[in-house]
Amino acid sequence: MTNEERKGLIAKYAAGYDEVTAALDGFPGEKLDANLIPGKWSAKEIVHHLADSETTSAIRLRRLLVEDNPVIQGYDQDAYAVRLKYNERDMDPSLEAFRSARATTVQLLELMSDEDWAREGTHSESGRYTPEQWLAIYAAHAHNHAAQIRRLRDTINS
Repeated sequence: MTNEERKGLIAKYAAGYDEVTAALDGFPGEKLDANLIPGKWSAKEIVHHLADSETTSAIRLRRLLVEDNPVIQGYDQDAYAVRLKYNERDMDPSLEAFRSARATTVQLLELMSDEDWAREGTHSESGRYTPEQWLAIYAAHAHNHAAQIRRLRDTINS
């Protein structure tokens, strides 16, 4: 990955929170916890997932940067949604956790050296895991979920 490609992905990653809040803008409050598309999460579940995923991913990157060959543990996101009662909780604290984790991680990404980018660990589910792989995944993550929220809103309006 070139430095320019990294910069583009970092910019996309940094814009993820704004993308999600834009998708939520005007979403009917009484429908935030509605499972409008069979088998898919509600908007509220997506927000709580983003908070949990973002805080987990922030630790993953930090472990890659600090530890030698860390094992990065996967987790069951659907179990999190059920066991952590995503649809029963206020989503505002999760939006703030998502925003804060992204903001602090952007600071790290912008300061990383070539040596930092070359570090690696092992993901428990997918094998070799590097900061560049991490960035490619999480740069798109919030945007993908913002698109899901927009699809939910379109379902309401159709």
